[in-house]
Amino acid sequence: MNADLPAMFLLGLTGTVHCAAMCGPLVVALAGTSRGWSALAYHAGRITTYTILGGLLGAIGQQLGDGTPTGAMGPTMHAQVVLSLVSAGLLLWLGLARLGILREPGFLSNPISLFGRAGRALRTGGAPGLLVLGLLLGLLPCGLSWAAFARALAGGSASEGALLVLAFGIGTLPGLILVGTGAAALARRHARLADILAGILLVGMAVSLLAEAVPTLLS
Repeated sequence: MNADLPAMFLLGLTGTVHCAAMCGPLVVALAGTSRGWSALAYHAGRITTYTILGGLLGAIGQQLGDGTPTGAMGPTMHAQVVLSLVSAGLLLWLGLARLGILREPGFLSNPISLFGRAGRALRTGGAPGLLVLGLLLGLLPCGLSWAAFARALAGGSASEGALLVLAFGIGTLPGLILVGTGAAALARRHARLADILAGILLVGMAVSLLAEAVPTLLS
């Protein structure tokens, strides 16, 4: 099992507060206060979009690495190393943003729904409508999901990329399921601690990728 799978799950879990603060109002506005199968349908759609995107990004990484000869650095290995360095850079940047050292881009820290009117229409369609709504909202720009996608890009295969982002998506479930409850309000009181933990995880994954890529680049 990829050692980063538990880390990706923990990233989603520690991002619970971020999800509740950033996406929570949007979920309440568009998905309403649905419970049971309707709520599960929404989250299934969101995580499905995450997983598909993770698989696509993992496949891109695999294509860049396929056919690389062992030994001397070939063009495809150069591309794979560069890809790992780019992914590590994104993870490091977003991790430092969670720690408060760098500023996160506005379009990531303050996501704006491009599907507001469609969402209000879809939520009236019960579980099927909320499934579609979840699929759409999985495309919203978010610093944590971008970090998950960056790690998937260096996953090396479509299945690995999909599994990494799936683990992240499952980890985000508690935060959004608890939106609107007293538990979510309690969690927001510890927002800074959650951001620090998420930042440490992201920086750790970045360092892990760099530790693999830099020696290869210098060899």
